[in-house]
Amino acid sequence: MIENKSRYSDNDLQEFREIIEEKIRKAEADLALLRSSYMNDGNNGTEDTSPTFKAFEEGSETMSKEANVQLAIRQEKFIRDLKNAILRIENKTYGVCRVTGKLIQKERLKLVPHATLSIEAKMRQS
Repeated sequence: MIENKSRYSDNDLQEFREIIEEKIRKAEADLALLRSSYMNDGNNGTEDTSPTFKAFEEGSETMSKEANVQLAIRQEKFIRDLKNAILRIENKTYGVCRVTGKLIQKERLKLVPHATLSIEAKMRQS
């Protein structure tokens, strides 16, 4: 008898949970680095150099600080998406496409563990 799987097995879910938890650990470490880079206001020892150089450096510092803030915001969203995936694992709805109701391919979930759309549904969006 061929079984039409409507969800992943508990073993599969556990495997995905481990992948996601590892990604969360890495993402949180990256986020901590980003935050420390834009919160530390080190002045790189330019107080006694020419005012023009100092203004230039402060400008580039502001730009890189803004870029790091944007990266941090994206990283926070990524972590939130991963934590939502953990909730779907706990509800045993993980890996089910929210449009088609079919299982999302394992390969896709291993690459994009917070995916909620199958490739088929994703293609329909474009």
